[in-house]
Amino acid sequence: MQIVETTNEGLKRAYTVTIPAADIAARVEGEVKKIAPQIKMPGFRPGKVPANLVRKMHGPQLHQEALQTSIREAMDKLVADNKLRPAMQPAVSMGEGYGEGKDAELTVELEVLPQIEAPSLDGLKLEKLTVPVTDAEVAEAVERIGQGQKSFADAPEGAEAKDGDQIIIDFLGKVDGVAFEGGAAEDTPLELGAGRFIPGFEEQLVGVKAGDETVITVTFPEDYPAENLKGKEATFDITVKAVKVAGEFEANDEFAKMLGLESLEQLQGLLRGQLEQETAGLTRTQMKRALLDQLAAGHDFAVPPSMVEAEFEQIWTQLQQEAQNEENPEDALKEIEAEKDDYRKIAERRVRLGLLLSEIGQANGVQVSAQEMEMLIRQAAQQYREQDRQRFVEYVRSEPLAAAQLRAPLYEDKVVDFLFDKAEVTEREVTKEELQAAIEAEEGAVAEAKPAAKKAAPKKKAAAAKEEAPAEDAAPAAEAAEEAPKKKAPAKKKAAVEDAPAAEAAAEEAAPAPKKKAPAKKKAED
Repeated sequence: MQIVETTNEGLKRAYTVTIPAADIAARVEGEVKKIAPQIKMPGFRPGKVPANLVRKMHGPQLHQEALQTSIREAMDKLVADNKLRPAMQPAVSMGEGYGEGKDAELTVELEVLPQIEAPSLDGLKLEKLTVPVTDAEVAEAVERIGQGQKSFADAPEGAEAKDGDQIIIDFLGKVDGVAFEGGAAEDTPLELGAGRFIPGFEEQLVGVKAGDETVITVTFPEDYPAENLKGKEATFDITVKAVKVAGEFEANDEFAKMLGLESLEQLQGLLRGQLEQETAGLTRTQMKRALLDQLAAGHDFAVPPSMVEAEFEQIWTQLQQEAQNEENPEDALKEIEAEKDDYRKIAERRVRLGLLLSEIGQANGVQVSAQEMEMLIRQAAQQYREQDRQRFVEYVRSEPLAAAQLRAPLYEDKVVDFLFDKAEVTEREVTKEELQAAIEAEEGAVAEAKPAAKKAAPKKKAAAAKEEAPAEDAAPAAEAAEEAPKKKAPAKKKAAVEDAPAAEAAAEEAAPAPKKKAPAKKKAED
């Protein structure tokens, strides 16, 4: 086998690889000898079929398999001998005119990951904004639960229904005087003012009394799920069977016991913990963005264009999907098109941050343990139908790329936590509003600080951005996905998109292609 480097420019590499015909032929002969004893053919005893007949029957298939195996081994040798770290799956092409009995001439083109020195973690300084949970907030949370659990009793005879009351009704809906499917029900409880029915329905029933019969007119929203009712005017024949008033809510031990708890104090403790967890999530978001800002400001190195392009394509696809869901899709598409160059720079920032975080994690031994990975797999399997869960578990265990994507969020959290531990952290108590304002200010600062960003971050949601997910080594084969995180998050503003380091490009392209599909997720109704 002969390997010749033809290009070495920046992060780009190219090679010609020659696999001698004799090597491929020898591999075919080895396979012929291996399978010959298993071949059955009329006129020959088992295992006695001549090799030339085996070659005649299975030669093309054996040659193709031998060629593919030779190419894989050549790629492994190319990467190992040249100590390459491919950023993406190398592009391999075969010279024209190849046929059995000829040398295989391959052209291999790839981009390699930049050499990044493990960054010094000295001097990291972060401010942790904390939000104490007050007794008033806990009491408000208890009250909300109480309102959701409230009971209703019959109102005095002749009482008129008002907001907050519950009425029991029969109704029949009609469009153009014709009843429509799903537009009728009996003994339906309806809490006035709760906003559970289409706009205008509940408002017209304020003031009714038990025994009343009335007709109301409403217009279905343009985005109503039923196509035959979108934007249509409809009438509803209403019969009021009862008017009920809500009972007074009292936060006490009895109420807590009704919820399955021992006391009001236990309920308050649980709610306080939930509120603290919510604010802790906001605090972590604020700290993480500040951390990424410091890392981005202190490191600037070339990144593989193919990784940037792959990351940009993911961002761009999500932006276009979101634009299609806007009230004016054409205007939304024009808006993002005007900022296309900005989003490409954002993709570059994400890739750079991903590689940097990966280097930090690997240099400092950040790992996801086998026990943690097993827990992740079992948790993810729950989103599939019961009969498909074991198949999903086996799929993830056998596919490095799938495992890498599942491992991503936890690996990311571990790298970030490691950096938090290394940083000098000062704490400051703020209100929840102040914390949210600080997060928004950081988003704006990121957008303004980027030299390539010519416009401020748009006010509306811009992309379904992935949160800060560190990229990994991106080496070939199974190692390609060893720590390759992938994490999707709710839609963010443009600056938040900038914050999110990229990982998918490396993992998805450098890891082996999946040999089988994961089981389909269970449907919503399941």
